[in-house]
Amino acid sequence: MAAINLRPSEFALAGKPIHYAWVIVVITSVMRLVSSSFRMGFPALIPLIAVEFGWQVWLVTLAFSLQWVVSGAFGPAAGWLGDRYGARVTMTIGAALYLVGMILTGSMSQPWHLILFFGIILSASMGIFQVPLTVSVTSWFRRHLGVGMGLLQGSQGLGPVIAIPIMLGIAAWFTVGAGSQFLNWGALSSPLLSWIPLGTPEILGIRMAFWIPGIGGGIILLLLIRIFYNTPEDIGLRQLGADANTPTRQAPATGASAKARASVFLRQVRKTPAFWNLIGIHYWGCAGHSIVIVFLPAMIISSLAPEGGWESITDDSARSAALLRASAIGGGAAAVMSLVSTFTRFGVPIAADLLGSKWVMAVCFFLQVAPVLILLFGILFHPVVWMFYLFAVLFGIGFGGEMSAFPIINRQYYGNAPIGTSYGFQMMGAGAGMASGALVGSLLLAVTGGYAATAALSFVMSLIGVICILFLPTTHSHQLPEWEKELPTEASPDAAPAPAPAAGSTGDGG
Repeated sequence: MAAINLRPSEFALAGKPIHYAWVIVVITSVMRLVSSSFRMGFPALIPLIAVEFGWQVWLVTLAFSLQWVVSGAFGPAAGWLGDRYGARVTMTIGAALYLVGMILTGSMSQPWHLILFFGIILSASMGIFQVPLTVSVTSWFRRHLGVGMGLLQGSQGLGPVIAIPIMLGIAAWFTVGAGSQFLNWGALSSPLLSWIPLGTPEILGIRMAFWIPGIGGGIILLLLIRIFYNTPEDIGLRQLGADANTPTRQAPATGASAKARASVFLRQVRKTPAFWNLIGIHYWGCAGHSIVIVFLPAMIISSLAPEGGWESITDDSARSAALLRASAIGGGAAAVMSLVSTFTRFGVPIAADLLGSKWVMAVCFFLQVAPVLILLFGILFHPVVWMFYLFAVLFGIGFGGEMSAFPIINRQYYGNAPIGTSYGFQMMGAGAGMASGALVGSLLLAVTGGYAATAALSFVMSLIGVICILFLPTTHSHQLPEWEKELPTEASPDAAPAPAPAAGSTGDGG
C-alpha cells in the first residue's frame, strides 16, 4: 500500500488505512471552528464599534443577541434543507452566507446594517453549520460516534480562544500599526471601493477584522466542502464500525427519494413524546446557562464592590485600579468556565455513546443547577474569589456537556433516520432559550437592581430541564424501529435492518 493514499475510499497515511469518517470529523471540525469562531469573537469588538461608530452599546449588543434567535429559528429550515438536498449542498449555501455576511458586516455604516448583516445573514449561516453539519457526522459512525462528536464539539469551544486575538490583532494593526498607512495607498481610490466609507484608521481596523477572516474563512469553507461527502455510501464505504458482512445501505441522501424519506420520518417522529421533550430540554438548558454566560463577570464585579458601591471610592486612580482588579477576576472566572467546558464538550459525547445519553445529560444538567447555589451564596452573603472560581469550574462541566449529547441521543432514539429537521427543531429550542434567558434575566436585573434574582432564575430554568430529562424514554431501544415501512418502494434502502442503538449493550436503564 502507498505511504499516502488520498482516495476517499482507500484513504491512508504512512501506509496505515484510515476510515474516511475520521477525515470527515477533521473537515467538519475546521468548518465549525471557522464558521462559529469569529462570530463568537464579536463581543471583543463591541466597545470599539460603539466608540468609533458612535452607537449605543445596547444597539451593538442587540445585534449579537439576535444571533441566538435567528440561528435557532433557522435550525428547522437548515435541517429540512440538509435532509432533502444533502449536507454538501446545504453547507455550500452556508459558506456563501458566511462570506457575504462577514464582508457586508465589515462594510456597515448604520446600526441597522449591523443588525441585518451580522444579526441575520451571518447568523443564518451559523444555523446551517450547527444542524446539517452535525447531523452529517453522525451518519458516518456505527461505533465510536462519541469520539467523533466529541472532537467536533470541542472545536467549537476552542473557537473564541483563537478568534478573539486574531480579530483584535487585525484591528490593532490597521489602527496603530503599519496597516494604518493603508488609507494612503492608491488602491483605495478604486471605484470598486468608493461606496464604502472607510473612515478613520480605527474604523478601518474594525472593517478589516471582519473582511480578512470573512474572505479567508469563506475560501477555507468552500475548499473543504469539495472533499466532504454526505454519507459513507457516497464513496462505497460502510459506516465506521459496521459489520463487513452487513449489506451496504443505499438510503438516498439527495433527490426525490431523500425528500420522501425525510417527510415520512418527520411525520412519524412528531408523534413521539421524545421529539417535543428534547426541544423543551434544550430550551431550558440553554436558558439556564445563557444567564451565566451574559452576566457572570458583572455579577462578580458587583459582588466584590465595597459597601456603597464603586462610587464610594473617591480617589479616581484607586477606584480604577480596584475596578480593574474586579474585572480581571470576573473575566478570569468566565475564561475558566469556557476552558473547562471545552474538555466536557469532548468527553460528554463519548460517555453518552458508551453509557447512554439520558443519565449523562441528567448529570450535566444537574451541574448547571447545584453550582448556582454557590454563586447565590457568594452574591448574597460571602463574596470571596475562590468561591466564584469553584462555581466556574463546576458550572463549566455542566455547561459544556449540556448540548453535547443531543446528536448522540438522536441517533440512539432514531438510528439512521434523516434526523436533520428534528435536530433543527431542537436547535430552535436552544436559540429561543439563549435569547429568553438573557432577556428575562435583564428584566429581573432592571426590576430588582441586583443579580440574586437573575441567578435564581438560572437555577430554576436548569432545574426544569433536569425534571424533563427524567421523563425521556430509555436509549436502550429505538423509538421508531419500523418507520421505513411507510416509505414508497423507490425511497426504501437496498437493505434496511434497524441499526443497533448507539448506547452500550446495557443502555441507560430508562
